Amino acid sequence: MPKSIIVSGPPAIGKTTVSKGLAKEFGMQSLSGGDVLKELAKEQGFKTERDDWWDTKDGMKFLDQRKDNYEFDRKVDERLKEIFLKGNVVITSYTLPWLVKGGIKIWLGGSRKISAERMQTRDNMSHSEAFEIVKKRYDENKMLYKKLYGFDFGDDLSVFDIVIDTDGLDAKTVLNMAIQKARALL
Repeated sequence: MPKSIIVSGPPAIGKTTVSKGLAKEFGMQSLSGGDVLKELAKEQGFKTERDDWWDTKDGMKFLDQRKDNYEFDRKVDERLKEIFLKGNVVITSYTLPWLVKGGIKIWLGGSRKISAERMQTRDNMSHSEAFEIVKKRYDENKMLYKKLYGFDFGDDLSVFDIVIDTDGLDAKTVLNMAIQKARALL
């Protein structure tokens, strides 16, 4: 059975672009942990259809609710573990690299400034607004995952097979680096 690949990193770093590119290159399915979480939010009555939903007021409200209720995150992570173990999938996930053994784990790193610039362009918002969203999502996720699972998101990179600093690189270059490095491990 082909290995699964997990792509992780801070918000707006290029995880989805790399995940979809790897899936296409290696003939695998692509799945976003955020999409599974959005399905749970939808079940709670949120309207999650927009691609940039996480960056809206409703998305931020849902993130705030998660601080007091870990049920959503646990459900998503259990579902992602099941999918990961079946193999032949590329999953974007903040938490999965620390929760499973095996597969190929890729960390995309970079500065908040560059992430905010990507979000600004992608979601057509001001740089200051994008920077605040990136900061809030990163800081709150980091706190949540420390409480929930005990790992230091963004600090403990020991679980990763591949670490790519995306600052100063365009999306195509990052994807090509990820493909080359993953191919050597498949």
